[in-house]
Amino acid sequence: MQSSPTPSPARPPHSRRDILTGLGLAAATPLVLGITDRPARPPAPVGPTVLLRGASLVLTMDPALGSGPLGALDNADVLMRGGTIAAVGTGLRPPPGTRIVDASGKLVMPGFVDTHTHLWQAVIRGGCTDGDLFGWFTRCTDPQRGRLTPEALHSFVRLAALDAVQSGVTTLVDWVDIFSYDLIESYVRALAATGVRFTYAMFPSETDPTLVAKVKKELVDPVPLADFQVATHAARAVQHINHAHWEAAQDLGVMLNSHVLERPEQRADDPIGVLTDIGALGPRLLINHAIHLTDDEIAAVAAHDVRAAHCPLSNMRLASGIMRLAEFGRRGVKVGLGLDGGTNDSSDFHALMKTAIGLQRARATQAAIFPQVHDVLRMATLGGAEALGIGDRTGSLTPGKRADVVVVDPAALNFAPRFDWVGQTVFNGRPENVEAVFVDGRPLKFDGRLVGVDTERVVREAETAATRLRAAG
Repeated sequence: MQSSPTPSPARPPHSRRDILTGLGLAAATPLVLGITDRPARPPAPVGPTVLLRGASLVLTMDPALGSGPLGALDNADVLMRGGTIAAVGTGLRPPPGTRIVDASGKLVMPGFVDTHTHLWQAVIRGGCTDGDLFGWFTRCTDPQRGRLTPEALHSFVRLAALDAVQSGVTTLVDWVDIFSYDLIESYVRALAATGVRFTYAMFPSETDPTLVAKVKKELVDPVPLADFQVATHAARAVQHINHAHWEAAQDLGVMLNSHVLERPEQRADDPIGVLTDIGALGPRLLINHAIHLTDDEIAAVAAHDVRAAHCPLSNMRLASGIMRLAEFGRRGVKVGLGLDGGTNDSSDFHALMKTAIGLQRARATQAAIFPQVHDVLRMATLGGAEALGIGDRTGSLTPGKRADVVVVDPAALNFAPRFDWVGQTVFNGRPENVEAVFVDGRPLKFDGRLVGVDTERVVREAETAATRLRAAG
């Protein structure tokens, strides 16, 4: 991608450093921080003014801006100013000093919204491959969680968050059951340093009920791009804890985030019944997986505007089952997609979209079933934002929303030749096709590389930390 100021007098070609400096983020300024550094400086409240000029296709996700359900525009510009989408259209006249990025031959769309993940589980990527959900808990997550140090945790979270960013994720929700304040501080610091928009969903400790408010106030609220949720595991045996978590969420004015019926054995927990009994069923509840719900439970979820996160790659990996996504779609439930951390093994959102379609077709043995390509693209962007209650802020390229934008380069062996770029984005796309990622108008990836990130160092420190943890076991 090429960038130049406006107006553009004759001058030598820009170096990558010139471009990044003009975009407000010099390559020499690293985003990664060592654990001994000061807390991560939050992203600037406003991004630079940037015009993505002449994109061959822009998927706005706003039907009012373009054609079809995805609001598609051909040969269009996207202007980002002050961290927001300022305008979308053809032949836009940028204000003086705007950085012009040539997007000809490219596809521009909103960034992906990962509605459910566990970033720290990067330490056990590819592990316990012969285990189901309970085997994963017993042999992978439980032993590693108990050995975590702030330094190791920082390395794993940073690694996984940057992997998500480079695949086009601009917003993520991290469900975290880590309790000590020093570990939580390390976790939030690592997330904030990447520049991604994130929600920290905290599973509160029974032993310290005040910790949840402390974490929100001291660690999450000061980060401009951060939100907070209270996490729980809904089950009859711990209904009193679920009730306390719901009360904490209400007190803090945030969503409750619960795993629900990921495995058929969890039917005995009656999670939907528990969530109903404690009064949590409603638009401030996000349920993850939601695979083994009955017809009546899906109807109740829809009637109360409960939100859901669908994690098809993880569900396959752990032999958990296939969510009845078509039924959720028929009833109008707001559903987003989730990578689900270590059991997804990578952060390939294109694979996630393709699988979300493929599993439903395999289950129904028909191709006309929900979701279709436009449905899953919406789930990956605006649908995910709506599920999180932030659809008024992000998820589409509607002017006034935050400038969370990705630029995709289809001129690649896995993508070309052009037939139907909308379909190819889902079925052909891979993270390496994501050429640029902007969050709040700031470039986190540009020219196919993460900006200001020493990736070799990130990988090296994660490898070192993982080796130490295994040795400690």
